[in-house]
Amino acid sequence: MLVDFEELDYQQTPLGDISLRRRSEPRLGGKILYEVRLGEEFLMSSLFTEAEVQLARLGLAELEGGELDIVVGGLGLGYTAVAVLENPSVRSLAVIEVMAPVIDWHRRGLVPLGSRLVSDARCSLVHADFFELASASSTGFDGLGTIKPVDAVLLDIDHSPSHWLNPANSTFYSQQGLEKLAGKIHSGGIFGLWSNDPPESEFLGLLDKVFESARAHIVNFPNPYTGGESSNTVYLARKA
Repeated sequence: MLVDFEELDYQQTPLGDISLRRRSEPRLGGKILYEVRLGEEFLMSSLFTEAEVQLARLGLAELEGGELDIVVGGLGLGYTAVAVLENPSVRSLAVIEVMAPVIDWHRRGLVPLGSRLVSDARCSLVHADFFELASASSTGFDGLGTIKPVDAVLLDIDHSPSHWLNPANSTFYSQQGLEKLAGKIHSGGIFGLWSNDPPESEFLGLLDKVFESARAHIVNFPNPYTGGESSNTVYLARKA
């Protein structure tokens, strides 16, 4: 059986060659999938997005009031960002993405959710290194000279707190790195993190040291390839 396949974009980045692919999946009745690869590493698929959506929904459910200012670290295919914008209490959303081609895909409409993000006046797509902004001692996520705290930071970049796309990211997942991040979140605000791996007790311990409370949600979703369920983890931590 022939499988329709199209490489929509292929570009070089400082982190390696990144490609966006669209293909039909004959095992799923010809369902159209969008996939992203970085070098030889598979990054994401439009087939498995439930945990990315729940990162936004679970995180924002912890917040009270309106006019919320949210930061999402990592744009990807846009599922976390769109889920944030579905919440009417959100006043602004800054999505920070280190790879310019990924932002370009959304602005050019190469991915299904791109037009929804670029047409929403509350949303800005920021080409920057999330980890540099999170660790900067004198600037906020807008890169300006004063720190303007936000209500929630939702992060989906690395595979897990101990499995990084870039080894340089590892310093963020330390007590010092998390403390710098916490300084940019309002009191009562939320830090949320997506992970491909089961909950890590060591990382939960770090979150408990920095934040008032922390817990891990296991998000289950159907896996049509296995006929069973797969799971990801969403960590949530509240600032005192």
